[in-house]
Amino acid sequence: MAKGRGEGATIVIRREEGSQAGHHGGAWKVAYADFVTAMMAFFLLMWLLNATTEEQRRGLADYFNPSNVLARNTSGSGQPFGGRTPNEVGEMSSNASALRVETGPRPVIFDLEEDDSDTPATPLERREGPKGDDETATPARLMASRAEGQGGAAAGPGTSDAAIAQASAEALREELERRERAALDGLAEQIRAAVREDPGLADLAKQLQVEQVPEGLRIQLLDAERQPMFALGGSTPADKARALLAKVAAVINRVPNAVAISGHTDATPFRPGARSNWDLSAERANATRRLLTEGGVAESRIRSVAGLAEREPLLAEDPQNAANRRVSILLLRESAPVQPRNATP
Repeated sequence: MAKGRGEGATIVIRREEGSQAGHHGGAWKVAYADFVTAMMAFFLLMWLLNATTEEQRRGLADYFNPSNVLARNTSGSGQPFGGRTPNEVGEMSSNASALRVETGPRPVIFDLEEDDSDTPATPLERREGPKGDDETATPARLMASRAEGQGGAAAGPGTSDAAIAQASAEALREELERRERAALDGLAEQIRAAVREDPGLADLAKQLQVEQVPEGLRIQLLDAERQPMFALGGSTPADKARALLAKVAAVINRVPNAVAISGHTDATPFRPGARSNWDLSAERANATRRLLTEGGVAESRIRSVAGLAEREPLLAEDPQNAANRRVSILLLRESAPVQPRNATP
């Protein structure tokens, strides 16, 4: 280059440092790789926590939890998966691990002699013995034999079948009677409760008699001194008697049993030439029938309406007692026929 006057020469000094062969400074890459691996493991852990059930997490924890069956100390808690140790209180091994130790019967060791020959074994011949009674008897015959043991020996196969049929019929009849008794008991309690819960009829609770008799459930409305159910000497029901019969009708409408109604009087006779206790009891029974039908009882359910006068007193030792003046409503049983009753002696 041209240089002006009075200017000195420019000296440029270049210094080059010697480089080493190969790459250098790669330690950060190893740390980064460890960091990425740890993050991947962390994300896998979070995914497993969200994508698995409690039982699956417990199984994973047990898989990575070293099992030591004979140890009594903790061999790894399995956190954070919640795995249990193979030793729990009162147990010899974990109930969460697949490895399980149990005591059992001693193994059977067969003392067999080795046979080097190739001769096949000869099968043993099966011998049939006589068959027992349980193998030859049919269910009907077994039932027949039991019936014979309870009721005596049968004369033949026909008698055994008849005994079975009779026993079955008796058992069915007893079960039906038991169920009907329970139903009638429940119905009686419903009638008593309906009267008790009505403040206007609470004072008539002693004049209502509900009981089971061989024919069925008998509901009786009794007279009391100065508290008659009907007008004295007549068949017009009192207001409280109407209300009481309405309660009775509402309850007996819940069952389909037939109804028999009878009227009764005390032993006080009418004047000669006038009507009799037969007429009075029959009129009161018929008035009761009308009140029941007004309460919803179907006419088809009425089996009979009878006046029995004083022939069946409630208190036989006191035939003049007011309680003998009563009307009886009988719910007939369905499981057994009822003997007819006559309106006259």
